[in-house]
Amino acid sequence: MSELHHEKHPFLDFVKNNQKTLSYALATVVIVIAGYFGYTELYQNPRETKAADALYAAEKYFAVDSSNLVLNGDGASKGVLYVIKQYSGTPSANLAKYYAGISYYRLNDFNKSIEYLKDFSTTSKQVQAIAYGTIGDAYSELKKNDDAISYYKKAGSHFPEDDAISSEYLFRAASLLELNGKADEAVTIFKDIKSKYPKSEKGFSADRYINRLKVQP
Repeated sequence: MSELHHEKHPFLDFVKNNQKTLSYALATVVIVIAGYFGYTELYQNPRETKAADALYAAEKYFAVDSSNLVLNGDGASKGVLYVIKQYSGTPSANLAKYYAGISYYRLNDFNKSIEYLKDFSTTSKQVQAIAYGTIGDAYSELKKNDDAISYYKKAGSHFPEDDAISSEYLFRAASLLELNGKADEAVTIFKDIKSKYPKSEKGFSADRYINRLKVQP
């Protein structure tokens, strides 16, 4: 008489012996996924739509340098400070921080400019470079030269594909170094501008600054 051999299936045995635990785990995963989509579709996306609508008027005022209206609105429309507070965590609120930082700089409120621009971030390298550069400008106005130079360098190296932006902020770093008696460091940056951005306005004029610094006693 033939002997029956029962083949073992470790995975099936595991499932059989842990059905309750696995059911709970699966239910948890389903709840998490449903919660995420519910949060996104029913809460976050509608908030972003409202934030973008609120930001629209402020963007128009930003384009014409009406900084107070950008920040606070015109009565009929809300300003970027409202968007930042009311719709925190949305892409539009993040962009509103950029508009706020630039607007405060234009109003000579340099500390608030720094505060908002440091809290802003974007994958748009050109815009991010300008944000870093404006932080550098604000620190320069506050006579915090080391911080200004640091942010100018950051702005000048963030988007090297843009000759104009990169050479401009590196030039500001070099000029501030020169004013602070750091001629050797300034020469190094002027040479960097000449080498990397020879066709830019600052690249064309770099030799003049290099030669002037070299002949200084």
